[in-house]
Amino acid sequence: MTKTVTKTAPKSATKSAAHSCTDPKSVYAAACPCRDMLDLLANKWSALALGALEDGPQRFGVLRTRLQGVSPKVLTQTLRRLEDHGLVHREVHAEVPPRVEYSLTALGADACVPLAHLRTWVEHNIDRFPETA
Repeated sequence: MTKTVTKTAPKSATKSAAHSCTDPKSVYAAACPCRDMLDLLANKWSALALGALEDGPQRFGVLRTRLQGVSPKVLTQTLRRLEDHGLVHREVHAEVPPRVEYSLTALGADACVPLAHLRTWVEHNIDRFPETA
């Protein structure tokens, strides 16, 4: 038997129309609500977690193994933020021991498109970057 835990609407879905980012330059304004999402998507672990979830639903341990170098604490915080913003769905299965799977929402899958382009660009151009200390 599978039990799905559902949360309230993500923060992004509860914003009023008055806070929309209709002006393409508004993201540069300090008060723009788009900045929170931009900050989330520009985070290394968020981008990598979303990319890993493109392969389908995954458990925490599988994600932690795939995202080499991430601590359990940081991965937990990242997945919670992605879930709070409506990009990731967390499903708890009523089993013993409990099994939790993470998957992309439709919004998360949409966000993966530009992030995949960015990952590909970095991989193709890594030799062009100056070496850092």
